[in-house]
Amino acid sequence: MLIYVKLMLMALCWGGTFVAGRMMAPFIGPFSGAFLRFALASLVLVGLTYRREGGLPRLEGRQWLRAFVLGLSGVFAYNVLFLAGLQTVGAARASLIIATNPVFLALFAAVIFGERLGTRRALGVVLSLAGAVTAITHGHWLSVCSGGIGLGELLLFGCVMSWVIYSLTGKVMLQHLSPLSSVTCASLIGALLLLVPALCEGLPTHFIHPHPTAWLGAAYLAFFGTVLGFTWFYEGIQALGPARAGVFINLVPVCAIVLARLILHEHLDASLITGAVFVTAGIFLTNRG
Repeated sequence: MLIYVKLMLMALCWGGTFVAGRMMAPFIGPFSGAFLRFALASLVLVGLTYRREGGLPRLEGRQWLRAFVLGLSGVFAYNVLFLAGLQTVGAARASLIIATNPVFLALFAAVIFGERLGTRRALGVVLSLAGAVTAITHGHWLSVCSGGIGLGELLLFGCVMSWVIYSLTGKVMLQHLSPLSSVTCASLIGALLLLVPALCEGLPTHFIHPHPTAWLGAAYLAFFGTVLGFTWFYEGIQALGPARAGVFINLVPVCAIVLARLILHEHLDASLITGAVFVTAGIFLTNRG
């Protein structure tokens, strides 16, 4: 019973990352915000790795390259694009774009690794894409042809592609490392990659003149969104298996929409609700079984 509670709390934590990112976007640049998130998360993750596994793993040969790709895609690119996209896109609408992650992952896994897609999963891909386009265009699909998708939405789709690369690389990496070690390595490498761009963006000013909202948002993303969220998700995989644990990710956009309404007072129009239904149905079909 406890593991189900943890997985529901995981979905709530991940849903809250959209609200936290949206709140901190006006006060801190995407490179600085992403660096603070993973610098803080790395401190906690390294401590957990030493406590549970006795220390950091010793990478050899191609493992260094794979770890670098994990940090570059899942930490550096994903989080910079995530925070940059949230500067112009609402938290609820952004969550529906990011919710297509498992759908694109299933599609690329079928192409690259030869995993069977099947009619049901193919239908899930179509439904999720239809839901995302409905939410992005406010129900006016033809606006896609006339440039109706803004830069923020394109940046968030870049997040999706970054996560696909991260996940497919992680599939290979997990043959040699534990999930905790893999996440810790990715977090450390990603934080190092973010350091120089963050310094150029003005990171020192956030230490000299700290803004409470920026630091609270970074702390939330680090602790709740990264450390707790990933730990509980991996505990769910260990206890229930990836398929049953993965179903709880379907709750993330629902939590994000509810939290965006309660905290940010974002308007919920018909296109957003319709998109949420389509995306959720698509994710369910893609992950089912």
